[in-house]
Amino acid sequence: MVALTVAVLVFALVAIAALVVLVRRTGAQGGRVNEPSAEQLAEVHSELEEARREAGEIRTRAETDANEIISRSEATEKTVTQMRKEVEEETRMLKSELKELRSDLERRENRLAEREQRLDEEARRQAERGRELADTETELTGKREDLLKVEDERRAILERVSGFTSDQAKSELVKEIENQAKREAALIVREIEGEARKEGEKRACKIVTLAVQRVATEQTAESVVSVLHLPGDEMKGRIIGREGRNIRAFESTTGVNLIIDDTPEAVLLSCFDPVRRETARLTLEKLVLDGRIHPQRIEEAYDRSRAEVKDLCVRAGEDALVELGITEMHPELVTLLGQLRYRTSYGQNVLKHLIESAHIAGIMASELRMNPTLLKRCTVLHDIGKALTHEVEGSHALIGAEIARRYGEHEDVVHAIEAHHNEVEVRTVEAVLTQAADSISGSRPGARRESLEAYVKRLERLEEIAQSFDGVEKVFAMQAGREIRVMVKPEAVDDIQTQVIARDVAKQVEEELTYPGQIRITVVRESRSTEFAR
Repeated sequence: MVALTVAVLVFALVAIAALVVLVRRTGAQGGRVNEPSAEQLAEVHSELEEARREAGEIRTRAETDANEIISRSEATEKTVTQMRKEVEEETRMLKSELKELRSDLERRENRLAEREQRLDEEARRQAERGRELADTETELTGKREDLLKVEDERRAILERVSGFTSDQAKSELVKEIENQAKREAALIVREIEGEARKEGEKRACKIVTLAVQRVATEQTAESVVSVLHLPGDEMKGRIIGREGRNIRAFESTTGVNLIIDDTPEAVLLSCFDPVRRETARLTLEKLVLDGRIHPQRIEEAYDRSRAEVKDLCVRAGEDALVELGITEMHPELVTLLGQLRYRTSYGQNVLKHLIESAHIAGIMASELRMNPTLLKRCTVLHDIGKALTHEVEGSHALIGAEIARRYGEHEDVVHAIEAHHNEVEVRTVEAVLTQAADSISGSRPGARRESLEAYVKRLERLEEIAQSFDGVEKVFAMQAGREIRVMVKPEAVDDIQTQVIARDVAKQVEEELTYPGQIRITVVRESRSTEFAR
């Protein structure tokens, strides 16, 4: 439709243009109206053709423009339609969401209304319960006042009947409860101690018996003299020398007293230092075998004997460590340990005592799942200070601890050495086992001997300690001082008090006396009832 309209307009324009040209030419000829000539007609026809051609071009452009306009209008129409559809769809979705929101809002309003209703109901019930509690509290207050009045009346009646005030009655009641609690506690403690003692004694006996049966050494006599047998009595004269020159040189060189008496074919060497005494014995033995005795020979023999004794000490220390399976010990400690082969204590060789104690400690450590090597090291060094007690003043335990610390021993080993005689408070299990092994080795039958005087004094003191307690009637020291039998008066001491006496006696004995092993305290309370039949 639009294209047709444009074509009509173009054709009209062409016709108008042709008429205009014709009129112009006609006027140019003088204003006269004459019939056109052939040339004019041809020219007009040419101009018409030109006009038609231009009109066609204009028409073509107009059609093209019209088509573009139509296309744009159609596209615009489609876009508008699509936008309308999108707007309608969005409007529909918004209406749906609005509907859902309205429904959700209505549901929430309903739930809020129900919750508000429940809260109102709960508030009403709480108010009712509060009123009930207030009534109950008022009632209880009244009853409490009544009970207090009844209690006061009852207390007054009890005080009037018993003759005690309330404070006195409380004191008596507390005392009675306290006595009963003490008795029950003592019974419980006795039961627990009995069970623990049975189990502990059973295991301890097993460990100690196993250790003692597996390890035992012979007994030696404690002595400060050595005897050297001579091939004949004429050798005594050579030893003395002219005007005592040889014997004086020997004593000044070795530091040992040489005793020559009427004993046939023997001389005595006396010295408190066992290593020095052994060195002097070897020196004299070499001189006697050589037969030439004079001051120069004495010094030469002494030097050789001293080196030999030193080698023997080192070898003895190394043999002891090899026997115990101990390695990596300082050479000075090995030498000091070997010197103890010449030292005795209460008739027991110190080096053998250390080896025996180390074996016992290793066995107990294995039974207790501890490190046996560490326990052996602690025990074999616990008396190392005795090698220097002749040179350094002080306790051999503290001296030995200082030596071990100086030569790089572990702190547990040092503590076991310094604490094995309780001169330092025991802090480790290793120290406790070292004490136990030392006591077992020293207290086993035949290990040591002590003087009769010290033995009698210890027994007398044991009986004096037990006799000093109230209610004790008789005391007997039995089994060479290993047990004290205490007889108490049955009317003065009850069963609970017997346990107290036994514990106190044991504690005082531990504090005052020094003894090997342990001492058993047995308190006996005997009850007798006598009647006569007539």
